[in-house]
Amino acid sequence: MKQLKSSTVLLPIMAVILLISSCMKNHNMDDMEEKNINYPAAYVINGESSSISIIKLSNNTVSDSIMLMGSGGSMIMWPHHIYKHPVAGTNKLCIGVPGMDLSAGHTGGMPGMKGGIVVLDAVKGTISKNLEVPLMNHNGVFSPDGSEIWTTQMDMAGKVLVYDASTYALKNTITVGDEPAEVTFSADGTKAYVCNGMSNNVTVINPLTKAVITTIPVEANPVGAWPSSIGKMFVDNEDGQSISVIDVASNINLATIILNFKPGYAAYNGTKNELWVSDATNGKVIWYLDMGGNNWMKHGEFATGADAHAIAFYGNYGYVTNQGANTVSVIDVTTHTKLKDIPVGKKPNGIVFKL
Repeated sequence: MKQLKSSTVLLPIMAVILLISSCMKNHNMDDMEEKNINYPAAYVINGESSSISIIKLSNNTVSDSIMLMGSGGSMIMWPHHIYKHPVAGTNKLCIGVPGMDLSAGHTGGMPGMKGGIVVLDAVKGTISKNLEVPLMNHNGVFSPDGSEIWTTQMDMAGKVLVYDASTYALKNTITVGDEPAEVTFSADGTKAYVCNGMSNNVTVINPLTKAVITTIPVEANPVGAWPSSIGKMFVDNEDGQSISVIDVASNINLATIILNFKPGYAAYNGTKNELWVSDATNGKVIWYLDMGGNNWMKHGEFATGADAHAIAFYGNYGYVTNQGANTVSVIDVTTHTKLKDIPVGKKPNGIVFKL
């Protein structure tokens, strides 16, 4: 039998390798496999894994996952917080992509470092837009009517950027304080709040006119102003180790809740009239009650997991992302006991529900 030359054997192999390489290079966000997430679910952002874990709420198990891929097959690095579109039936999610690990704190971005916003179809699990923004940001959030996407520029000349949610064109630039982190909206949609970490204050903005209404002093290094159903915003001050209670109607800082630990997140449970605050350092959540006159007192605590962070409520359950444990804890809101830990990706951070 005649022996084949080595080059004759290698040519087909090299062709296969080149074909695979070409496929990998041409893979982009348009090639993402479509899913059919047609059930109530929690979407958990896994920062280090560049992915989203889908938790089916009927049985509290991970039912699917979404890899966040950009053009050219590159990973979308360090996604952070996630928000849903406010209009019922609009299955869009907005993800802020600062591009660096913020689990240990919210400062330290490199000069010139760009951020991003990803808009995701919540049912199909596909990316409809991967928008680069000029500087590192903290989150991306839809405006109360869903027509805009707001984000921050985390530098010493802090700004809020407002994009058209359909064309993704930049509409407005609003000057705020130094190193703004989270931008959020009150529950009634009448005001936007920007926490300025290096200015130790919160900028209040009219969402319609884009005019700054006022600036409210708070404690050191505020990160997020979290809305509630009782007309108050709860501001977590990381270095101040406290929560500032801001009245939406009057723009007054009503009270300061002294924590004696660095807060990761604050979430108000309207059905129980409880304020839950995550303690990342000790891997637990502490819950408070208003004893009258905005006198918020600690009433209990429970362990979740290492580096406890975001908190969200659904029915009789509270969900807590644990960045250091790579889990989501499911808590019975009546008994304040942990029912289970759900393994997810690495460094889970933001969480939102699609019902």
